[in-house]
Amino acid sequence: MAFDADTYKTATRQQWQDAAEAWNAWGGFLAEWLGPATEAMLDVAAIGPGCRVLDVAAGAGQQTLIAARRVGASGHVLATDIAPDILDYALENARVEGLENVETLEADGEDLDVPPDSFDAAITRVGLIYFPDQQRALANIMRALKPGGRFAAIVYSTPENNGFFSKPVSIIRERAELPPPVPGQPGPFSLGAPGSLTSTLKQAGFRDVEERVINAPVILPTAADCLRFEQESFGALHQMLGGLGPDEQASVWREIGDALADFETADGFEGPCELVVAAGTK
Repeated sequence: MAFDADTYKTATRQQWQDAAEAWNAWGGFLAEWLGPATEAMLDVAAIGPGCRVLDVAAGAGQQTLIAARRVGASGHVLATDIAPDILDYALENARVEGLENVETLEADGEDLDVPPDSFDAAITRVGLIYFPDQQRALANIMRALKPGGRFAAIVYSTPENNGFFSKPVSIIRERAELPPPVPGQPGPFSLGAPGSLTSTLKQAGFRDVEERVINAPVILPTAADCLRFEQESFGALHQMLGGLGPDEQASVWREIGDALADFETADGFEGPCELVVAAGTK
C-alpha cells in the first residue's frame, strides 16, 4: 500500500492526543534522558536572554520550558504541535513554573501560520523525523526566522545505535508484516544516517551547518520500565501495531519485553541510544 501523508498525519495526531497524559507524566525521566542533548540543541541555536524562540513539534514542552528559562522575561517561546491535548500540558507546566513568556499554538509544522522573520531561533526535539515533507517543514521554519536566526534539531542516529527503539520497531515490523520504510518516508530513523541531517538542512538553504553526535543511553531500573515507557508514550509503535488484533498486540509487546531484557545489567536497564544534534543559520 502506498504511503498516504494525510492518513499518516491524522493517525499521528490521534496517537499523540492519546499519549499526551503519559508523555507528560514521564517528564522527569525525559528531562534526565534528553537533558544533555537538549542543552546542546539550545546552545547551537544560540538561545539566550531576550530571544524569541519557535519550538516545533513541542509535545508536552519539557524543552520549551528550558528555552523559556534561558530567554528570561524579556524573551518569548512559542510552542507548536499537531496535537492540542499535549500542548495543554506544555502551557500548564509553564504556568506552574511561573513562566509567563510561553505561548502555544496548535499547528502542523508543514503549515505554520506565524509571522515571517519574527523569531531569533527555532528548535525541534525528535520531531523533524516524523514530518512526511521535511523540506516543507524546514521552509516554514526558515520563513519564520529572522535573517541570521538559528535553527537546531535533535534526531535519532542509526537503528544499530538505538537498540532500545530499533528492536521494538523491528519486532513489530516482522510480526505485522510491514514493508521496510522507503527513502523519504517519515520514521524514527529517517534522518539517522551519518550526514543525513546536515545534508537535509543544507538542502533547505541553511548555512553554517554544524552537527554533533551525543550518546544518550536510556537508563531505567528494569527492562519492564522501558517497556512501559514505550507502551505508554511511543505513538509510532502503536501506529505500526494498528493492523493487529488485541491478542496479537499483547503477544508482540511480550516479545518486545523479552528483547529489551537483553539490555539489563547488574546496575539496571541501559538501552543504547545515540542522538544527532545539528544546527544552521538562515
